[in-house]
Amino acid sequence: MKKIIKISSLLTKYIGIIIIIFSGLAFLIPQGFAWTTDYTSVFLGVAMFGMGLAIKMGDFQIVFSHPKEVIIGCVAQYTIMPLAAWLLAVIFQLPEDLAIGVILVGCCPGGTASNVITYIAGGDVALSVGMTIISTLIAPLMTPLLVYVLAGTWVKVTFWSMVLSVVKVILIPVLLGILIRSLFGKQIQKISDILPLVSVVSIVMIISGIVAINTEKIIACGILVLCVVALHNLLGMMLGLVAAKVLHVEYSKATAIAIEVGMQNSGLAVSLATVNFAANPLATLPGAIFSVWHNISGSIFASIRQSSLNKDERLELKYKTN
Repeated sequence: MKKIIKISSLLTKYIGIIIIIFSGLAFLIPQGFAWTTDYTSVFLGVAMFGMGLAIKMGDFQIVFSHPKEVIIGCVAQYTIMPLAAWLLAVIFQLPEDLAIGVILVGCCPGGTASNVITYIAGGDVALSVGMTIISTLIAPLMTPLLVYVLAGTWVKVTFWSMVLSVVKVILIPVLLGILIRSLFGKQIQKISDILPLVSVVSIVMIISGIVAINTEKIIACGILVLCVVALHNLLGMMLGLVAAKVLHVEYSKATAIAIEVGMQNSGLAVSLATVNFAANPLATLPGAIFSVWHNISGSIFASIRQSSLNKDERLELKYKTN
């Protein structure tokens, strides 16, 4: 068990590198990973179930103990990222498929990887978890609504079909995980250290599959998508940080908000693109590339914030004592 826990910890810490390695393998040996696309929704549901199992009822106290920061984070999540996605799609005059994919990424809730990156950055992990929980629980309403409003320019969006998709792959698995955790807390606690492994494997399988079936398309338009995805992610983190600073949020919490806003549940974007936009096969590509990119950029951002942590905390302390 100790070896499994150690492996789980390492895989979670270096998920960005692992995704890059498997994406490379899927690109070179697509036939070995293409099969996973038939189970995209299943893999995402398993990842969300794992997230639910990791949530303790006490975690919801975070929402009530830091209501201001949670509200700022969730509002920023569902305004900055969707609008930035739409703006980039217009500026770059993206083809229909790619525009839909970028907007899908922008309209999704925060990803669970944000909690790990927040920890590395020295941010407020409890707040990060709280924001992820709330943005995920309201996703069945917010994600379809925002996609309906913003992507309707390019394609007809079936609102209730998307609501049902999000409920099936996000809400039900998360709530089921929370329920089982509340009923069998002691037993689940014994395996809590290996739960992240479930999410890591699931996300890696989702991304590898999308890369495998889109090798030719990645060669054709991968650079364009990468540029848009990188800008989208950067805008999210920077504007999230600016919003937190303008509203006088302290350093560790501002770090958590910036990371939460910039890092999306891109697995959900891929799943929604697969199920609801089958006529637009390239719509899955932005989500797949975002999954790779935001782990890289998030780690870099975390290093920058960590290196300036002590300096900023000293300045905050000096400000408070004057």
